[in-house]
Amino acid sequence: SNGSYGMAQNLESNDVGIIILGDFESIREGDKVKRTGKIMEVPVGEALIGRVVNPLGQPIDGLGEIVTDKARPVEAMAPGVMQRKSVNEPMQTGLKAIDALVPIGRGQRELVIGDRKTGKTSIAIDTIINQKGQDMICIYVAIGQKDSTVRTQVETLKKYGAMDYTIVVNAGASQPAPLLYIAPYAGTAMGEEFMYNGKHVLI
Repeated sequence: SNGSYGMAQNLESNDVGIIILGDFESIREGDKVKRTGKIMEVPVGEALIGRVVNPLGQPIDGLGEIVTDKARPVEAMAPGVMQRKSVNEPMQTGLKAIDALVPIGRGQRELVIGDRKTGKTSIAIDTIINQKGQDMICIYVAIGQKDSTVRTQVETLKKYGAMDYTIVVNAGASQPAPLLYIAPYAGTAMGEEFMYNGKHVLI
């Protein structure tokens, strides 16, 4: 009844477990809870390109409302193995050492792991910048980072013209844990919209 939204996670016979998406401090015992009749979904489409949004697809860059009539569920089934094409086209990161020693293909997942301050984020940002002119939509999902850090990364992407084909999803360290939880799902849902329309996507 206070306007907060949540996503049902556990359905028991006597209770429902819900993660609250947004302000939870004003929720009180006895508040009314109503079903929306919809599953959790985020806005998708071309209108998000060049924008910085939160995991709910709401703009947080001060550039006005995002107008789109498309949405996708955050927990859609992934395509089965038999539906996927084999990886046969390279995706250049722009870093010669990686492209020579650990080549990455379009359609492939790649784990980038390392200690703090070893350049993991720099690799991701450089890879996005290198996709300019490659017919690739990029989605950068920042989870648990400081807002100032994400702002710097967005400025870097703008400097090199990468925001022309990039969506930034920011689930900052100051945001509630449920938003951090759904951030990768939201970024994937946004990417799948382009994938199902025949475009290449880097998340």
